[in-house]
Amino acid sequence: MIAPASDIVVRAEGLVKKFKNFRAVDGLDLTIERGMIYGFLGPNGSGKTTAMRMLTGLLTPTEGTVEVLGLSVPKDAETLKYKIGYMTQTFSLYGDLTVLENLNFMSTIYGLPRKKRQDRIREVMDRYELTDLKDRFAGKMSGGQRQRLALATAVLHEPQLLFLDEPTSAVDPESRRHFWEQLFDLVENGTSIIVTTHFMDEAERCHKIAILEAGQKRADGAPKELMAAMGANVVEIEGPNLREIRRHLLGTAGVMAAAQLGARLRVLVDDDIRDPRSFLKEKPETDGATLIEQVRPNLEDVFVTATGEGRQ
Repeated sequence: MIAPASDIVVRAEGLVKKFKNFRAVDGLDLTIERGMIYGFLGPNGSGKTTAMRMLTGLLTPTEGTVEVLGLSVPKDAETLKYKIGYMTQTFSLYGDLTVLENLNFMSTIYGLPRKKRQDRIREVMDRYELTDLKDRFAGKMSGGQRQRLALATAVLHEPQLLFLDEPTSAVDPESRRHFWEQLFDLVENGTSIIVTTHFMDEAERCHKIAILEAGQKRADGAPKELMAAMGANVVEIEGPNLREIRRHLLGTAGVMAAAQLGARLRVLVDDDIRDPRSFLKEKPETDGATLIEQVRPNLEDVFVTATGEGRQ
């Protein structure tokens, strides 16, 4: 079913960005619906940040068309910037200004009226636990505190669409979890969000994701749907000599990938093989294994089957 145009926040067709002879983004098609967290998942150099910068109007596409919130990008980029928020990968606020001074400055950049400005600054400082830090210089804050300030600044003008470029790469796991809860609060209040990440657990929190590799989209959809359609079954093996078992299994017909996780070897078996557990149990390489069991796939398995090792 095709979503109505009013429910689409991003539509991109044939998006290409070349830097000399290098295609950082190569033929990207996107349709992102309103009211969701949509993730770009991929390793460094996969084109995530370049794609995001084209969607925000900061980079001009070499080829292709982009519409964001019904506006043509980059032609309408000046109008668009008041409707979106953007949190960069590296902390980009002023370290020699206090929390309050940074928020005041950015509120004037966004053109908020004075009364509205004061109300919104109070709201975001309260929501993101910055009130007691209002006189702290941004350059003296911890990673988690800077993250909260950056998010507060990005949503200060109540954008319809929020872009987050690897927003949790420099914070601890507890701060990451708390940050994601704040993102779902924003979605509940009507904000749509596009986020780039290389963390599998974060990508699994998204409503939908695009897996990128070498500037191309390898897969697109809800994480559970991608797991169900990845074309492989997952079997884990316990026992001695796991490294040797892995070496022998790699390259075997029907085995798409194998990786050790602690005391287990996780093997992706082509789903054309009806009984993957018996298939591996009958291999002489697994003789002596103490356990061979089929397990639930995860998003890392999807990533492997859609990119690199699983596509060779």
